[in-house]
Amino acid sequence: MNTSNLFPAGFSPDSRVWIYQSNRPFNEREVIEINEQLYQFTAQWNAHGDPVKGWGGVVYNQVIILIADETQTAVSGCSTDSSVRIIKSIERQYEVNLFDRLLLGFIVNDKVQLLPMAQVAYALEKGYINENTLYLNNTVLTKQDLDTKWLIPLKDSWMAKKLGLQV
Repeated sequence: MNTSNLFPAGFSPDSRVWIYQSNRPFNEREVIEINEQLYQFTAQWNAHGDPVKGWGGVVYNQVIILIADETQTAVSGCSTDSSVRIIKSIERQYEVNLFDRLLLGFIVNDKVQLLPMAQVAYALEKGYINENTLYLNNTVLTKQDLDTKWLIPLKDSWMAKKLGLQV
């Protein structure tokens, strides 16, 4: 599934991407507030004093995405640390967990549904999800992969073999 319409144009396909999935959806007011905080952060994002072309936003009311285009300014360790600080601040402010890698996201009825990794096989067996259910592949690292490999059918994900979905 191509998701390029969710993100701003004008970023290099090689732009770096960070994905933070919340353990609960944000309400409308929270999405507005978080988007404003991310806008303020990316407007002032610097690497060794040089501005970083960045974007941050909430998608599907539950996933925070940060993009840094490094064609002009490379993101340094310090600028990456500053992005983690804003995410941890959001985590505290809204009492959510944005770093739980054992909660896997799926798109069910146009909404993010989270499943603990240990329950994916059960959900598959019971028909809550199927091999074509879109999985949030939050391991993508570039804008190009975000656009083309972030939302993928479960059968095309790293879990397919583990779940016995591959032929």
